[in-house]
Amino acid sequence: MNMNHPEKIEKLLNGTDGALITSPHNLRYFSGFAGGEGIALIGSDFRYLFVDSRYTEEARSEAPNFEVIEFKAGGLCAEINNRLKSCGALRLCFEDNEMTVSEYQRYSEKLTVSELCPIGDRADKVRMVKTDEEIERMRRAEKIGDIALGKTLPMLSAGIRECDIAAELEYRMRRLGAEGTSFDTIVVSGAKSAMPHGRPDEKMLEHGDLVTIDFGCVYKGYCSDMTRTFAIGDISDEKKKIYDTVLSAQLTGLSAIRAGEKASDCDRAAREVIESADFGKYFGHSLGHGVGLKIHELPNLSPRSEVILEENMIVTCEPGIYIGGLGGVRIEDMVAVKENGCDILSSFTKELIICR
Repeated sequence: MNMNHPEKIEKLLNGTDGALITSPHNLRYFSGFAGGEGIALIGSDFRYLFVDSRYTEEARSEAPNFEVIEFKAGGLCAEINNRLKSCGALRLCFEDNEMTVSEYQRYSEKLTVSELCPIGDRADKVRMVKTDEEIERMRRAEKIGDIALGKTLPMLSAGIRECDIAAELEYRMRRLGAEGTSFDTIVVSGAKSAMPHGRPDEKMLEHGDLVTIDFGCVYKGYCSDMTRTFAIGDISDEKKKIYDTVLSAQLTGLSAIRAGEKASDCDRAAREVIESADFGKYFGHSLGHGVGLKIHELPNLSPRSEVILEENMIVTCEPGIYIGGLGGVRIEDMVAVKENGCDILSSFTKELIICR
């Protein structure tokens, strides 16, 4: 994907002469180059992409609107300086949230610029509203997850290890065309399901367990994210109440998500459902987050967020209840914000499935 929209570039530059792009996700976003290792120099009327010989052909293929410059070991800054001189750029912005201190020191010492200006979160804000092509890639990634989870579901039974379920799910996503996983797959059962970011291990599923599976894949650079919670055999009335409460909160949150709404109000709508059921202290994280080339992007659907949602932002809706020693439930969908509501990108059922 090549994001050469002039208005996006101008928002990124914010009055500077050019932007030095060093992070893999922003390299891909602004140039189309997916190799990850390279530097882009972008201005209102120039586009340069610096790579070493391992990536020259890939860069020329994936970034046709950029002049690709191959640099030798130790020669990157000299090549950048040559282009800075030719285009007269003196004030560069850089990805301060992505660059290490040593990298910053190297560029500040060797580049012939008068000022290096931190971008802050400007690049993240530029990426918040997705194009139709981006949304379709994420819809495809979510579809891969839907199918893979359905094919993995028959494995869920007492005596199966969490790590085996995670491995099977990841294998099936790969077979369906995923480039990889969006993040480390979460499969947690029993008391471990009270850990929102717990890791699968050799623990075996047991009768009466809740099992939470949080996973996603990458398709053409873009991430998916979905969570479902299952039961292994019959579960207690308390666990069923927790599940029903989370489902109600999630549906309420989804109904609140629409263009023009304040992100914190969406969080509040779902949170009030959980609080009214006396589980408020067991919901410790935000309702959701943005997704795109990174699994966690802006905007955040948190109690403190001041963001007003816009059409074609992609966010998650994932309330949860987590009770130490007992277990937890989380249900998550990834959605596209629309004027009259939201478009849910996943289709997997949210009704409680009892696995025998």
